[in-house]
Amino acid sequence: MQSTLNKSYISYQNASFNGNKKNNIVVIQLIEQRLKKIFEEEKYSPKPLILKVSDNTIHRLAMFISGYKMRPCSIGIAGETASGKSTITFDIIQTIEEFANKYDIQDAIARINTDDYYYDRSDMVKKAGSFAEFAKNYDLDIPEALELELMKKHIQLLLQGKTVYLPRYDMSGTAVRKDNVTKACPSKIIISEGLFTLTEKIVDAFDFKIYVDVSRATQKERFYRRAEERSLGKSVDSVYKNASDKAKIHIHPTAQKADIILSGEADREAYKKFIAKILGIIEEFHYSNDRILIYS
Repeated sequence: MQSTLNKSYISYQNASFNGNKKNNIVVIQLIEQRLKKIFEEEKYSPKPLILKVSDNTIHRLAMFISGYKMRPCSIGIAGETASGKSTITFDIIQTIEEFANKYDIQDAIARINTDDYYYDRSDMVKKAGSFAEFAKNYDLDIPEALELELMKKHIQLLLQGKTVYLPRYDMSGTAVRKDNVTKACPSKIIISEGLFTLTEKIVDAFDFKIYVDVSRATQKERFYRRAEERSLGKSVDSVYKNASDKAKIHIHPTAQKADIILSGEADREAYKKFIAKILGIIEEFHYSNDRILIYS
């Protein structure tokens, strides 16, 4: 990959952390500069997917990309129901996995789905006669409906380099949760998404906190389309109202904790291209014969 940097830079053939503190700082600063440009270009594009990003976030990202921080990193993505957070997460994972395949990088990214930590309530569904009837009297739209403490423990174990077995929750309307069924291996990136991913019990498990914002009209249209798939029937209006009311209490405030706020209405290809640009810095720094350039 050819460098796009100004000619005032010179090649640094051994750009690595080798005890030279001055060089280490310069490498981080250069990567940070490149990241700022990528984020700013996207933030001010006609249809931006980046709505907010903090300078501190870009600095911390540069620390991981450079290799100064050598441990795995964790990413938490939250947002209201039907905001697009799951789709964004899948696109991030796909783009990173394609990059990992190109360079034969093992265990590049592991996903932990917050929804899999809902408590098993299958007995209550059976007693109610249907999920629709169950949903009238059981609130799924509060953090207490999930075992977030277990999720946090699993993330911490993965970051410590330990293999864990994750639960799996049936979202089709049975409210069945099976424990210890999905093997998750220690990976360079641990990514999680869900309604309550940035709530108090778990937010400090993440190095990078992302909130997905969406307009009310788009969110509502997506919600009702999904409700048909989950057979909510006549209870859909009350379920939506409850979800919206509880989001104001439990989800909207978590945007204040976010390092990055994304638009949930941007084109999917835009997300992939944005991630690819960040991966391009990693490619140039770690995998290109033309090493990253720094000031002389």
